[in-house]
Amino acid sequence: MLLNRKAQVDVPGLKYVADFITELDELDLLAAVDAEPWLTDLKRRVQHYGYRYDYKARKVDPSMHLGSLPGWAQSLAARLVADGYMSTPDQLIVNEYEPGQGIAPHVDCVTCFGSVVCSITLGSQCMMELSAVNGEGTRSLLLERCSLVVLAGESRYEWRHAIARRKTDKIGDQMLPRNRRVSLTFRTVIIEGQDRR
Repeated sequence: MLLNRKAQVDVPGLKYVADFITELDELDLLAAVDAEPWLTDLKRRVQHYGYRYDYKARKVDPSMHLGSLPGWAQSLAARLVADGYMSTPDQLIVNEYEPGQGIAPHVDCVTCFGSVVCSITLGSQCMMELSAVNGEGTRSLLLERCSLVVLAGESRYEWRHAIARRKTDKIGDQMLPRNRRVSLTFRTVIIEGQDRR
């Protein structure tokens, strides 16, 4: 669907790239993800690579290191660096959202992760809701299949992002049903005493 191709969201630091990967890439990535074990301790299924993130303590430390990113993610990570979106990511979280699932408004842990967060959408489009931390604005951005969203600058630190818990999204006069969506979110871990990258 070509619903979001020319959309501009006036949130400083946010970049949206439609068709960052091909549909064939998407199928290969979903197959690779589904061949790995899922964690089920949240309301949605997740996978952690590089470092595990402790949701309750809201922290990452060296003891949480799990090893390198998996082979299927390394070429994506290298491309994010080569295309100038971020420095080398060493943490990847895979989130699965079934229709009706979402995530509450949040800013990714400021003391845990670097200045850029990159997320790729697989399987289904959905609407991401953005809200200014100071309460002075909200925005909506349709995340299409195979797209990349980059949060940097103000969009990283001064705006919350969320996925509402619903089964459809309204775009103009159109109601778009959600299907299973998988997001691949790449980040760079900050270890205490190191500079933010």
